[in-house]
Amino acid sequence: MTNLTDYKARHFLWEVDGKVATLTLNRPDRKNPLTFESYAELRQTFEALCHDEDIKSIVLTGAGDNFCAGGDVFEIIEPLTKMSMPDLLKFTRMTGAVVRAMRACPQPIIAAIDGICVGAGACLAMGSDLRYGTARSKVAFLFVKVGLAGCDMGACNMLPRIIGHGRTSELLYTGRAMPGDEAERWGFYNRLCEPGALLEEATKMANRIADGPTFAHGITKRMLHTEWDMGVDEAIEEEARAQAICMQTKDFRRAFEAFAEKREPVFEGN
Repeated sequence: MTNLTDYKARHFLWEVDGKVATLTLNRPDRKNPLTFESYAELRQTFEALCHDEDIKSIVLTGAGDNFCAGGDVFEIIEPLTKMSMPDLLKFTRMTGAVVRAMRACPQPIIAAIDGICVGAGACLAMGSDLRYGTARSKVAFLFVKVGLAGCDMGACNMLPRIIGHGRTSELLYTGRAMPGDEAERWGFYNRLCEPGALLEEATKMANRIADGPTFAHGITKRMLHTEWDMGVDEAIEEEARAQAICMQTKDFRRAFEAFAEKREPVFEGN
């Protein structure tokens, strides 16, 4: 996966238009569930994006009228009931590695969520940087419904930071679905869109981000992630170092020159 612009995915759709890549989970007849193979390819793709200098932002969505129904019941859930403990741990570490790779890649990820977004699908949405949804969508971390803990793919760490501890606790203990308006009100969604305009609006935001100072965006994403475990004093020092690095970029100079000339800057990501 050295050139993701020309990459031909096996387990989802992958399209690149200019500086924006769109990853579409593509099993609409089953509400886009994940398999062992699609998990692995998602992880590999997001890991490879760390080394891609042409793609500047990503839209993550699902084909048809749904985002993702989580792990496929017959291709994942049933086999898991027959696995040994070492194999189960290998699987759970692999699924968690997908979200870890999403957070590690420098490109901001915008999830466009319609219809069903549950289980591992909800974790993919959670692992994105921004989330656009629809009023008819339903988001559920339904691990408890299948006798599992809510601590899956980083949910107990990341979800409270998005919607708060109490709200997270309710969702993880009950497995109930958040309708779209509640997901927006609670801060899980950045905004609600009409279903027919959802992908267009998410792509518009992806292009807006891709046209910005993308080196600096990557620094912002990294600091948002790494500062979770820092105290305030440590975070302020790390941000001072990060910003000093950004001040050495050509984009910083371009912004100053554009301001001085009373025009909009054109960023190039370097």
